[in-house]
Amino acid sequence: MFPALSCRLQLLRLRGCSTTVRKAAVNSVLPVLKSICGDEGVSLGEAVREQHGKDESVHRCLPPDVVVFPRCVEEVSALAKVCHTHNLPIIPFGTGTGLEGGVGAVRGGVCFSLRNMDQVLDLHPEDFDVTVEPGVTRKALNAYLRDTGLWFPVDPGADASLCGMAATSASGTNAVRYGTMRENVLNMEVVLADGTVVHTAGQGRRPRKTAAGYNLTNLFVGSEGTLGIITKTTLRLYGIPEAMVSAVCSFPSVRAAVDSTVQILQAGVPIARIEEITQSNEGSDFQWARDAETRNRLWKARHDAWYAALALRPGCKAYATDVCVPVSQLPQVILETKEDLIENKLTGPIAGHVGDGNFHCLMVVDLGDPDELHKMHLFTERLARRALAVDGTCTGEHGVGLGKRALLREEVGLSAIQVMQTLKDALDPKNLMNPGKILQQGEL
Repeated sequence: MFPALSCRLQLLRLRGCSTTVRKAAVNSVLPVLKSICGDEGVSLGEAVREQHGKDESVHRCLPPDVVVFPRCVEEVSALAKVCHTHNLPIIPFGTGTGLEGGVGAVRGGVCFSLRNMDQVLDLHPEDFDVTVEPGVTRKALNAYLRDTGLWFPVDPGADASLCGMAATSASGTNAVRYGTMRENVLNMEVVLADGTVVHTAGQGRRPRKTAAGYNLTNLFVGSEGTLGIITKTTLRLYGIPEAMVSAVCSFPSVRAAVDSTVQILQAGVPIARIEEITQSNEGSDFQWARDAETRNRLWKARHDAWYAALALRPGCKAYATDVCVPVSQLPQVILETKEDLIENKLTGPIAGHVGDGNFHCLMVVDLGDPDELHKMHLFTERLARRALAVDGTCTGEHGVGLGKRALLREEVGLSAIQVMQTLKDALDPKNLMNPGKILQQGEL
């Protein structure tokens, strides 16, 4: 959700209340930080700090006080111990492709930029799994796997860090068949706020399933850096299909298009019958893309929807909503959303992977127009509550970050929020791990 003015003022107060004390603490530990990861591994430069204080969202830049570039888990652990001792906030940073302000340093502190930890480890092609460090991106892993006949199919569009994708429980266009990050992470190595290193399923373990104890792996999937720093993740791999075919089909209305998608999913039909269903919903101009070049061109158009939306209003910024609803409710929710956009004269092309009920309004807005910002804020709140009203969620894959914290409470209820806060307090009693994200301070 786009941050309201009150949210912005709250963030300013949080940053201003102890800035002097925090910066003095940062200056005092600089020699220690440099002794851990070298002079080149510590940066106070304004440009570097600003680069690490913002993602792809419309949330304003909140730079950390210092950026460190660890090269291994031992350095991450040592740096975390220093921050813990001196009460310095810790903000993990992967590639900065998030969409909910998850990397903003709300209380300043130390940003852990993990780009130098970029190794693919422990590939087991016969077992269909691989372990990667946090600097490895989705595209880099698939390039590494190219000659093995395997691939990692979770595709959020951006070339995001795989550990960052785990931290936000990302998914994308392939989720209907292959699931989200939550279904595809087997194990994690996580550094806690005090520097303790934890292996969520046991060190080196990679079974396809387990019933051993609490599911710590899924506790950290979607935790958005608020519980620990993910320094390794073990992922499921899949065989590349022998043949893949994509298609484009036109429909006379939004309802006809969505109804066709829903019917295909509900019927569980073989691929050959898609034409029959789309034609029954007045689909036309059904075009197959059988060769890789044509297929990739079609999907590139889908992945470039964000930039196409921005091109509608040069000089403006885009914000993507992220609701997900039960598939049976999808046609009505999309129709109501489209009517809402038209009625309020907002620019927001709708895109998504509707096969799992998740869709996005790519809101293009002038950040210098307070009235337009207010209208968009109200629209995104209505959309989220429209999804909640039909038993959906305010975020299918982008995460909570800064803007959806109030909606999270509406979605899961006070008791669930209390449990989340109890877990947070147990693992991070000083509230140093990416503070201000997911849970609102003082809401209980």
